[in-house]
Amino acid sequence: MMKTIKTEWLSNIRGDLLSGIVVALALIPEAIAFSTIAGVDPKVGLYASFCIAVVIAFAGGRPGMISAATAAMALLMVDLVKDHGLQYLLAATIVTGVLQILAGYLRLGELMRFVSRSVVTGFVNALAILIFMAQLPELTGVTWHVYAMTAAGLGIIYLFPYVPVVGRVLPSPLVCIILLTIVAVFLNLDIRTVGDLGELPSTLPIFLFPEVPLNLETLWIVLPYSASMAVVGLLESLMTATIVDDLTDTESNRNRECRGQGIANIGAGLLGGMAGCAMIGQSIINVKSGGRTRLSTLTAGIVLLIMVVVLDDILVQIPMAALVAVMIMVSIGTFSWDSFRNLKQHPISTNIVMIVTVIVVVATHNLAFGVFAGVLLAAMFFANKVGHFMLVKSDLDEATRSRSYTVVGQVFFSSSEKFLSSFDFKEGVDRVVIDLSRAHFWDITAVGALDKVVLKFRREGADVEVIGLNEASATIVDRFGVHDKPEGVDQLMGH
Repeated sequence: MMKTIKTEWLSNIRGDLLSGIVVALALIPEAIAFSTIAGVDPKVGLYASFCIAVVIAFAGGRPGMISAATAAMALLMVDLVKDHGLQYLLAATIVTGVLQILAGYLRLGELMRFVSRSVVTGFVNALAILIFMAQLPELTGVTWHVYAMTAAGLGIIYLFPYVPVVGRVLPSPLVCIILLTIVAVFLNLDIRTVGDLGELPSTLPIFLFPEVPLNLETLWIVLPYSASMAVVGLLESLMTATIVDDLTDTESNRNRECRGQGIANIGAGLLGGMAGCAMIGQSIINVKSGGRTRLSTLTAGIVLLIMVVVLDDILVQIPMAALVAVMIMVSIGTFSWDSFRNLKQHPISTNIVMIVTVIVVVATHNLAFGVFAGVLLAAMFFANKVGHFMLVKSDLDEATRSRSYTVVGQVFFSSSEKFLSSFDFKEGVDRVVIDLSRAHFWDITAVGALDKVVLKFRREGADVEVIGLNEASATIVDRFGVHDKPEGVDQLMGH
């Protein structure tokens, strides 16, 4: 127990505290922006980000990952807020949490093993593009001061680590935000600041159950939105966890993460916040700023609340150009440049899956659509590839007028047509032996193909013997096959 606490909480105190401060500063404008997208007051997003970050620090399955209010979730709640108001959104947030906890106990986090590396790469590249695109409004129609501040911020972020001693102690994104804020205030620059995004809350969140009727009608109203948010939230969280796993060379507990996201969303709904999930941008900021343990996530949540409620007079003066520079750094660092440099070396199917995932995510701004499209394509390519590794060899014994067929490989829905076309039913032999000792039958499509082969040979007057079925194949053939069951044969032949 003490070893776990030290590893997950106290093994990187200085790095976690500093990175948590950087993340808190980056969370504020995003939480306000996401609140605007959802059509709610800025405090709804800020309270959610505080609560989710703090709760997930204890309950989550991925130390060092940041969870808060996100754009992906905000887009899903627009119609609910418009049609039914904030209280129904809070109720939907609680139901979302319940569904995610249920998913955790059902071990749905294990489904991530079906997401291929090419889909993860496409997901990462798409998010990098979306993060960069989200900064463009702050760089459009502005004065030259904004461009100068942004360029200076990027210079600080990338060059400060080379400064002797202090460059290794302080995270460069934090230095960037502090220095650019001082410059903007000292020179009294007329540029957009955090205070221009909306009014910050002046009080702590309070525990309050949503004011909605507790009946089935309310449940049916919020359930479709909650189900969508639960799926998208878990998908984005588990994908982000995979990325942080790679960055830190550690493993996450996916099912615990599902449960943790659910507990965090229930807490957010009870404190007047919107639903949220893991944030890849802030998670990468955290890791690149030195954050590794749960302490960094907890620090981000607590510092966020302190800044918003206590230090709001200072906070509102932070120039957006400083935060834009940080997010551009995140975008550049997130994008997998090797995925494009290696396009010629990678299989064409891998490249197609990655590019389609990117295109769908960027076009729809919905991570779930892109990942589903990528997983579907990857599955189709895999099935097609495995199907090509099935072949049927045959030998003719002229003396006994018998032919022996040897099936090698995997027989399933993708290879069943090739399996059927490998037999010569019009040859006119007296006996046919089908050797399946080197084959495996996976589904009812394959079993149906075997039935057709046997029955077609029998129609031509041949005596058919099927040998060599392994135990697993024999089980499915015995259960669903009809060629060795008189009543099944009659039914198939229309008798």
